[in-house]
Amino acid sequence: MQEEHVIIRKQIGEEVSDKMLHGLEQGFQIFVQYGVLLLEFAGVMVLLVTAAKSMYGCVRRKPDIRLYLAQGISLALEFKLGAEVLRTVIARDLSELLTLGIVILLRGALTLIIHWEIRVEEERMGEGEIARPDCGKKEVSKPWTDR
Repeated sequence: MQEEHVIIRKQIGEEVSDKMLHGLEQGFQIFVQYGVLLLEFAGVMVLLVTAAKSMYGCVRRKPDIRLYLAQGISLALEFKLGAEVLRTVIARDLSELLTLGIVILLRGALTLIIHWEIRVEEERMGEGEIARPDCGKKEVSKPWTDR
């Protein structure tokens, strides 16, 4: 009789611990999903604000607008990349992990290309040449002259 009580207590204890573990797992998944949403939102907001300011800068013919736009896009991609990394934490199967891995590689490659473009633009600006943002039309002028 006493052995039956011990067995029943063990079964009840296992059921309770399984339910607690399942609840913690669900809570963790929700927490990570909110983190992903937050990072995605931050990336989108950075991109939208950067795009709006860059359009305004293009109209105002600000000389460093290309550099500003590239830096904003780079920052937005960093937020989006962080969201993808967080998604890997809650990935359930191999196909989902492979898809996330490919997305991470593509976004990483884009980030490297944009960083390269930023470096080239900074070097060009350091040489005294500033590209006037004519929205596609390239002109080069000295920084001390203004039109």
